Amino acid sequence: LVQTYGWSLVQTFVREVRMSGKLYVVATPIGNASDITLRAIDVLGSVDLIAAEDTRTSAQLLAMHNIHTKTAAYHKFNETQSVDRFISLLLDGSDIALITDAGTPCISDPGYVLIDKAVQEGIPVIGISGPCAAITALSVSGFNTVSFSFYGFLPRGKKDLADVLMRVKTEYSPVTVFYESPKRIMSTMQLLSEIMPSYDICLCNDLTKLFERIYRGKPFEILNELRNNANAQKGEYTLILRRTEIMETKTEEDISVEAKLLDTMLKESCTLKDAVSICGKDKNRSKNEVYAASLRLKELLKSIGSSEWE
Repeated sequence: LVQTYGWSLVQTFVREVRMSGKLYVVATPIGNASDITLRAIDVLGSVDLIAAEDTRTSAQLLAMHNIHTKTAAYHKFNETQSVDRFISLLLDGSDIALITDAGTPCISDPGYVLIDKAVQEGIPVIGISGPCAAITALSVSGFNTVSFSFYGFLPRGKKDLADVLMRVKTEYSPVTVFYESPKRIMSTMQLLSEIMPSYDICLCNDLTKLFERIYRGKPFEILNELRNNANAQKGEYTLILRRTEIMETKTEEDISVEAKLLDTMLKESCTLKDAVSICGKDKNRSKNEVYAASLRLKELLKSIGSSEWE
């Protein structure tokens, strides 16, 4: 058979004969247990195995809905090592549901490795839609969400955080969504107040849970509200930024040298010193002009904790 039809075709034939199982990607509540869908309950109760980010957390949700399906751990620390086991079960005909602690798998949660492998193996992957903190926050923001960018969790390091926010300032997307930890929300809003003071913010805290609250306004206004809220550091945050200024089409001559240097640093993943060398070769600008701009940019980066870029 292999000589006649080739190994790939034989593998496909064997899979079809064995009738591989299905991988269900199931969204679960982000807080309020009542937000689970009827279809999700049906799938979780009928599959052979549930691959859960934390089996202890999932056990509470399953018990609440009288679901007794066996669970197995699948999280970011073991997904590479355990993926072959789940794929083997699927190829042998078992149906598996993939869930995370809250929300939709793969949206800043584990799942990608298993799903990618399943697709490669020709295993049917079926999405069971449901809650997602980013989409829930966008739906109540009041912003035009025809187009938006989603970055997931903001970086922990101050330099990396400044890098991402600088990138947001230069991108086209008018609306940007992030996740942030309650432990870092104050420092993040302080930084936003310094480098994005004119942006409109919709900040959603602890969505669908006990301390749910939505803050709206400019960064400095929200920062003051957070400081006056005793429960500000309880529950995860979904942060939505809306650009307020109109982005104009600019010619190369209109763009400041500082912006050109920053753009070069981001595109080339290089230091400010390297960017000066690259931009200094531009015949339309003198080397002295580029160097002077680099000093101004260096002061700006230092002011937001990005001196490591030197």
